[in-house]
Amino acid sequence: MELTFRYAQESDTALILEFIKGLADYEKMLDEVVATEELLKEWLFMQKKAEVIFALADGKEVGFALFFHNFSTFLGRGGIYLEDLFVKPEYRGKGIGKSIFKKLGAIARERGCGRLEWWCLNWNQPSIDFYRSMGAEAMDEWTVYRIAGEGLNRLADSGEK
Repeated sequence: MELTFRYAQESDTALILEFIKGLADYEKMLDEVVATEELLKEWLFMQKKAEVIFALADGKEVGFALFFHNFSTFLGRGGIYLEDLFVKPEYRGKGIGKSIFKKLGAIARERGCGRLEWWCLNWNQPSIDFYRSMGAEAMDEWTVYRIAGEGLNRLADSGEK
């Protein structure tokens, strides 16, 4: 099996959404996906807020990673935040996930980034074990916070005069 990588193009929008839904289904969160091809097209390709790479096995897209740049004030440089990584079930256990991480590491190094980071659901022990096997460390002393939806609207409205 020959594994190659390519960056997504606007014509890949439906395929990106397919991978997002595959990941959401695996995470038992498919009902939370409200992304559409139109939204992805706007935010990924018009506004360029994130990037996608595909892993191809013998020319067929079998995995993907969606990522964007963040910034560490402590390091004084950017980093890469991995939002989504998904390998189709029939291709798991073949080193594709690890190859995607290696590719992201190479992209981060090429761009002078100081780190690569992501979140993982606490119940997802297979992924946790995989990440630790690559040398990743859990940031146990940090708690993720989020304001979204109506909470975000209320926050924005409270600051308007």
